[in-house]
Amino acid sequence: MAGFSFANHSFEIADSTALFWPARNALIVADLHLEKASWFASHGQMLPPYDSLATLDRLTRLIAHTSARTIWCLGDNFHDRDGPGRMVGTACDRLAELTAQTDWHWIIGNHDPALPAGIGGSIHDEAECNGLILRHRAEPAETRPELSGHWHPKHRVVARGKAVTRPCFVLGKTRLILPAFGALTGGMPADDQAIMALMPQGAQAVVSGGSRAMQFPLGRRKPAAATLF
Repeated sequence: MAGFSFANHSFEIADSTALFWPARNALIVADLHLEKASWFASHGQMLPPYDSLATLDRLTRLIAHTSARTIWCLGDNFHDRDGPGRMVGTACDRLAELTAQTDWHWIIGNHDPALPAGIGGSIHDEAECNGLILRHRAEPAETRPELSGHWHPKHRVVARGKAVTRPCFVLGKTRLILPAFGALTGGMPADDQAIMALMPQGAQAVVSGGSRAMQFPLGRRKPAAATLF
């Protein structure tokens, strides 16, 4: 896994969009957007109803790979407040297994501001862990080191003469924004004005390069040369 540091803590990128915290044996993910397909179906746009199981299967594999015992989900865990009630069958069973087997923590987001108590794990508006603030959406006034999601950042890079777009982490002096983990989640350019406004001292897009974490300076749209951590 590709490693980098933030706020004097060492992290590793797991499967391009998850963050493994070895010192805490914790896996951190953001924006699962479970039951997004069923939400679209309820509004007349039929999509294959497998996104929740695909997302949870992937998370199951990462937990096994990292041996993580603590899971933090940084908000927009479900696509809407009624999502937990629509989850049925294997996906529902899989989530119950995961929350029973790990120390599972939900951070609420703007899509799911009220999670049901019976969902398993513990529910938080936000949390503090080893000096790091964990919340869904970055707080502009926050001065403490902060982990968040919400923006689904992605970055366009040039590799071997071809442009490719990949999910990325946005790394600033006191903020680290995670990419979306969910199967049906899109992305926002990491240098979008909304994200860059949260990074007054500059930022880098951090992209997994297999065993290396590649850092790209942000602040302009065109691809920049990578620096390896």
